Amino acid sequence: MKTNIGITENNRQSVVNELSKILADEFVLFTKTKNAHWNVEGADFNEKHRFFEEQATQLDELVDSVAERIRTLGFSAPATLKSFLELTQLSESNDSKNTSTDLIQELLSDHETIILSLRKLIEPFANDYADFGSSDFITGLLQDHEKMAWFLRAHLK
Repeated sequence: MKTNIGITENNRQSVVNELSKILADEFVLFTKTKNAHWNVEGADFNEKHRFFEEQATQLDELVDSVAERIRTLGFSAPATLKSFLELTQLSESNDSKNTSTDLIQELLSDHETIILSLRKLIEPFANDYADFGSSDFITGLLQDHEKMAWFLRAHLK
């Protein structure tokens, strides 16, 4: 059935192209956060193991919400590891040590990369593509990543 939500198909496709990249970034960051959860080592293991698990749970919810936004716009969400690796701007692994500090620095950098990308898309989604819902949606994602980055940054002080 045709999607009739007041946004042209071309505009929806343009937004979905960007949302697919965001989905890939979210999935790669989720995977990297699970890696930190599973592999962190050191005297602060127990605390950081739980902290990374909390962040991974939040990211899992973000992954799902981005995929659902793509479906809401009438398109299929990319859902293969190959497609995520082709679409993401994040590196799959930095081969960092398994210390909490190294893992946190890498995850923080990835969150900041996503934050900068999301910030650049808010106005084009609304102004160029007349998709105020997606603009609002990624504003919420931006806020989620800013808060998660703050939590990571607080561990580095």
